[in-house]
Amino acid sequence: MKKYKTANDYFEGDHPRKEILLALREMAISCDLEEGIKWLQPIYMWNGKNVLSIGAFKDFITIWFHQGVFLSDPLQVLINVQEGKTVGLRHWRFTSLEDINEKMIVAYIEEAKRNSDDGLEIKPEKKGPVEMPELLQVALNNDKELAQQYNNFSVSKQNEFKEYIRNAKRAATKESRLKKIKSLIIDGIGLNDKYRSK
Repeated sequence: MKKYKTANDYFEGDHPRKEILLALREMAISCDLEEGIKWLQPIYMWNGKNVLSIGAFKDFITIWFHQGVFLSDPLQVLINVQEGKTVGLRHWRFTSLEDINEKMIVAYIEEAKRNSDDGLEIKPEKKGPVEMPELLQVALNNDKELAQQYNNFSVSKQNEFKEYIRNAKRAATKESRLKKIKSLIIDGIGLNDKYRSK
């Protein structure tokens, strides 16, 4: 995934359905949102708080409303992509310019701004340490360099490695995931670093 340093870089990139991206950008800017880049996507803030992001995927363009759970959603277009996991975030997907209803998109954005002003916000829960998978512990015990590099990561990044292995159902999957993360750990790269902005 390409790393963009600015929102302009992102919008100048080669994206499918670029005309939708540019139309959504214009609407976000017309609502006086501050534009930036975070998690490799353009992000729009109101009074310093994340309100929405815009992104291009293979089959659609999307607006993520960061506290979309609080939107009234009169058109019933908002999607919770990960039921049971995603708490506040909601997506609105577009596949053609005909899907764009500027009046309603602006209304959703303005409602999101009002909700932000009213302090409606779900904050992610802070997690404590995740239990160490036996497979990873054995690998760390048997490789001093791996253990040293692993200990250089923050607790949250260590948790990501541990959860990645713990969440695999089959032993073969756990093994293949361990192989993948060992090379990342040695190189000092977090599991989800590619999704984080620099």
